[in-house]
Amino acid sequence: MAKERKKIIRTRIGEREITNEGIIYFSRGLIGFDDKRDFALIQLSENSPFLLLQSLEDPALGLLVADPYSFMDDYEVRLSEAEKRILRVENVRQLAVLVTVTIPPGRPDETTLNLGGPIVINSEAKRGMQVPQVDSKYPTHFRPANDDPS
Repeated sequence: MAKERKKIIRTRIGEREITNEGIIYFSRGLIGFDDKRDFALIQLSENSPFLLLQSLEDPALGLLVADPYSFMDDYEVRLSEAEKRILRVENVRQLAVLVTVTIPPGRPDETTLNLGGPIVINSEAKRGMQVPQVDSKYPTHFRPANDDPS
């Protein structure tokens, strides 16, 4: 069995080690970052719902993302047939859905999730795409329910 090649990448949160298997290719880039194609998902901490979607081409470009199902149960993402082809989808179980997260400095209680522009990743094919949800019932600035009753 071949040993996986590892590489060190620079991020806003320091150096991290990834394998070539951990590289996700975005053929269209991301909205606002069309020229950035190679990314890696970095877990921030073991029990956190948040990940860093880190550009391998620009160490300063790392987007905070989260699994929307950690915050809501009934989130649906629609993919066109063309998007499914680009992502090389054979089975829906291959797909992971993430949303970008905004945490205003010093105001974590005002955290929002962009439900209108999910990032869909085929975890087997290592292909990703941001898929704006046209005519969506989901907002681009969704505030998760605050579990603190005070």
